[in-house]
Amino acid sequence: MRVVITGAAGFLGQRLAAAICERGLVAGGSGERRQPSGIVLLDQVAAPLEGAPFVVATGDVCDANVVAEAVTPETRSVFHLAAVVSAAAEADFDLGMAVNLDATRLILERCREIGTCPRLVFVSSVAAFGGSGGTVDGETANRPLNSYGAQKAICELLINDYTRKGFVDGRAVRLPTIIVRPGRPNRAASSFASSILREPLNGERAICPVSDNLQIWVASPGAAVDGLMHAHDLAADALSGWRTFNLPGLGVTVREMVDALVAQGGDASLIDWQRDESIERIVGTWPAHIETPAEETLGFPSDSSLASIVAQYVAER
Repeated sequence: MRVVITGAAGFLGQRLAAAICERGLVAGGSGERRQPSGIVLLDQVAAPLEGAPFVVATGDVCDANVVAEAVTPETRSVFHLAAVVSAAAEADFDLGMAVNLDATRLILERCREIGTCPRLVFVSSVAAFGGSGGTVDGETANRPLNSYGAQKAICELLINDYTRKGFVDGRAVRLPTIIVRPGRPNRAASSFASSILREPLNGERAICPVSDNLQIWVASPGAAVDGLMHAHDLAADALSGWRTFNLPGLGVTVREMVDALVAQGGDASLIDWQRDESIERIVGTWPAHIETPAEETLGFPSDSSLASIVAQYVAER
């Protein structure tokens, strides 16, 4: 059982690879977990994971030859995480289209070419909804209002159609904003959501570019990894024709996040409130709450509370 992870050098990619190595994956309809014979870690830079079963591969996911070398006929599962994040995709349209859309099509076509209908888990985003925040559910139409959301929404449609045609056994999972990510802020529009918790907890200053009453849909890294693995392991005959899922999360305001920071001993005075209308405009189109009864019935995991998410970061840092 060969598994390919794109974007494997990223934070979630590394955690996902380690979890698959530790727990194994369900292959086929038996329900039995199996340890992969190889986990191919594909990214532009080398993923910092060594030893069997990891196979580190570097290259551009937009290159058909690179994709073909990674996704071989022995591949049974693909986790497609590689992406240009939200604000970066909005700033550079061509780059976002190339990585977020064209590369996904390359991977789908390679899966079609090998002819084994591999299981494919695509990491989508709540940005695919669009609209003006508020509460949505699995029946809400996609009306993305930025390039990143549009690219993710198009890929969801492709994955559902390639699944319908029997080319892949696809599952698209819309992730909430993931907190708390380690490292430094990146070009994701929601990067501040981790920064305003992470930096003050480490005694450093952070910038919050949005108002404190903005509500966002969040989940922990652990819930995200568990959700991606759960999506993979669901038996195909247990799923309906539509293969796009919303990972259960928590709707929280920025003020509630600051309160959770303080409850864990963080200093809220280290947050500099510097409004950036371009960031707030992007994040403000994402849903503030998603009803997920179908996903909960299917057993998708969720976090118990915002406090538990922040406590988890404090315990792991």
